[in-house]
This record gives sequence, C-alpha cells and structure tokens, in this order.
Amino acid sequence: MAAKAFSRSITPLVLLFIFLSFAQGKEIMVGGKTGAWKIPSSESDSLNKWAEKARFQIGDSLVWKYDGGKDSVLQVSKEDYTSCNTSNPIAEYKDGNTKVKLEKSGPYFFMSGAKGHCEQGQKMIVVVMSQKHRYIGISPAPSPVDFEGPAVAPTSGVAGLKAGFLVTVGVLVLGLF
Repeated sequence: MAAKAFSRSITPLVLLFIFLSFAQGKEIMVGGKTGAWKIPSSESDSLNKWAEKARFQIGDSLVWKYDGGKDSVLQVSKEDYTSCNTSNPIAEYKDGNTKVKLEKSGPYFFMSGAKGHCEQGQKMIVVVMSQKHRYIGISPAPSPVDFEGPAVAPTSGVAGLKAGFLVTVGVLVLGLF
C-alpha cells in the first residue's frame, strides 16, 4: 500500500522533470565529441557535415572543447565567414571550454580564430530551427476567410504550454492525495 502511494506521488514529479527537460535547451558538443574543433582532414570530416545532420532549437547551447592556448572560436557574420575574415567577430571565445547559447532561429556562423585555420576548413554554420517547428503535432487554428483587420499576434507559446502542463500536473497531484 505504501509503495503504491509513493508510486502515485512520484509519477507527477517524473512527468514534470521530463517536461522541463524538453522545454529547456540541450547542451550539444560540437562535432559530437571533445577535440572536434580542428582543421578537418577531408570535406566529409568537416563540422558542416555534422551540423547538417543535427537539429538545433532555440535555447540549445553549443559546447566546444579545445586547446585555448592554440585556438579560439569566433562567431562572425555571413560575409566574414565566407571570406574567413577574423578581424571583426561578433564574439570571440578563447577559454578552451566555450558554451554559446542559441537564442534565436536562423543561421549562426563560427570559425577558428587561429591564423590560417578557417581557410583550411575549420569553420561551421549552424541553423537553428524556428519556434513553430518545435512543437510537432500542434496545428494552428484555421484563418478566417473574410478577416481584413491587422494581423493578430499568436497568444500561445512555451509559457502557455508550461502553464497548461503545470495545471495538469497540479490536478493530478491533488487528485492522487
């Protein structure tokens, strides 16, 4: 009997933990491993190949592990990425254990700050998916056909989903006691 009561009380906590784990961003090791931030040995070994296969969400963080005494990570504009221009970075990281939070959707451009490394392929583009692609299975309401007013901002989002989930968990918890 006591085990059953414990099981009932722990279930909502587990559900809450799972939900918050998905709602918060993930930490993603660049290249999938320590030491991947290096000059690629071939085109197929480039970090862009790895990044093309990954799905990045708003709130995720990229993590680089590298020798900070010999290399760095530069976040740059598309133009500087294309030309390997290291003189005007958006941000520069030299600590060897870099973490960059992806706070908006769209492309992010990174390259090595070590002389000549970008030209040899040590660079990467990460594309962060937009918020609307994050919640698969939730369809938007149909648009009214004859509506001619200004566009109305959507009212649902992560905060609304979290609040709804927390209310559901609260009802479950109260119903179990």
